[in-house]
Amino acid sequence: MREFLKVLEDDFKVINIDDEVTTHYEVSKIMKDHPKDVLIFNNVKESDMGIISGICNTREKIAKSISVTVPEITARIVEATEKPMPIEVVERISKNFAYSKSADLGELPVPTYYKKDGGAYITAGVIIAKDPETGVRNASIHRMLVKDKDHLGVRIVPRNLYTYYKKAEEMDEPLEVAIAIGMNPASLLASCTSIPITADELEVANTFQNGEMKLVKCETVDLEVPDCEILLEGKILPHERDSEGPFVDLTDTYDVVRQEPIIKLEKMHYKENPLYHAIMPAGNEHKLLQGLPQEPRIYKAVQNTVPTVRNVVLTEGGCCWLHAAISIKKQTPGDGKNVIMAALAAHPSLKHCVVVDEDVNIFDTDDLEYAIATRVRADEDMLIVPGARGSSLDPRATPDGTTTKVGIDATKLLDKLEKFERVSKIED
Repeated sequence: MREFLKVLEDDFKVINIDDEVTTHYEVSKIMKDHPKDVLIFNNVKESDMGIISGICNTREKIAKSISVTVPEITARIVEATEKPMPIEVVERISKNFAYSKSADLGELPVPTYYKKDGGAYITAGVIIAKDPETGVRNASIHRMLVKDKDHLGVRIVPRNLYTYYKKAEEMDEPLEVAIAIGMNPASLLASCTSIPITADELEVANTFQNGEMKLVKCETVDLEVPDCEILLEGKILPHERDSEGPFVDLTDTYDVVRQEPIIKLEKMHYKENPLYHAIMPAGNEHKLLQGLPQEPRIYKAVQNTVPTVRNVVLTEGGCCWLHAAISIKKQTPGDGKNVIMAALAAHPSLKHCVVVDEDVNIFDTDDLEYAIATRVRADEDMLIVPGARGSSLDPRATPDGTTTKVGIDATKLLDKLEKFERVSKIED
């Protein structure tokens, strides 16, 4: 992360905060006041460590971390997930960390973000684990509630890590894990991608980094992890659960309290003057890291239906989860509605989808609104799907998890193209 921090300081606004701040609500308030800035808190009351936030809170920063422009992000993620590169270099702990000791979460500046939160939460921790049967490695971000100095409650949804954990639990064995905090944004992005359970997110990260990524061998668990500021080693305990939550999710609303697994930590390692990475719940960094990696999945599904798709975006206003905008080169009548159906099927949490022509900038909300205003006739161009399975994050969903989905075909009529010609877009 340190190398990318230099890039951020050269190309983006980085605000250093030297006044003393507390991790109890004050850090989060300042983060809310600077939703698109990089913040470094150098004087944290509860810890000798600093806090960094905002390294992935704009598409421009994410694009910079993987060496592309914003419109090229989706294509780069597709390439990396389809051509993951094995990692050849594995180094010793002592070569990468200045300090190694027994785990003590009290030394970390873990913020408590809101007054109704269940406690202090690790929000940018990437959990690395291996399938206990196949040995395939997985890396994924999970929120973790600090229970005491060496225990965390972890929210695990039924995906890869959950599958690994249930396999270990059936064997009456703990699942070894390593938690990396303060990673390169490219590695963070890779850990959020949707790839088969037989694939390795760290190899996707290596592709993002052009095959130059190095791993570090843990001491107490049989795992290799990316370079990071802070590393925790431990195990998810079998058959143990405790309350996790409340906590604010993507939609800026509280998630419910659940009984979730417990992580028992053994060791911690950290660099000289480490920076603890904190992601603001429901902030831009949270939205982009969770939602942006889903855009390639929608893109590929739509491409199978309409090969002339240009780009896909899950909009920040839609929490990077519930709203999509899709650009196509329309060739035949009905292309827009086919795209809508493909997108809704590809990302089941999607609630509203708008399809536009390639002359509309889907990263510009004003341009999207223009397309809806000038190219949509509701009785012909809207597709309404009631009673569809939606997102558990949607506060408007019914108790059984269903909602009504809407697709808007905001593309031009092919037989009346001259009516929709935008004078400002015509080249001299």
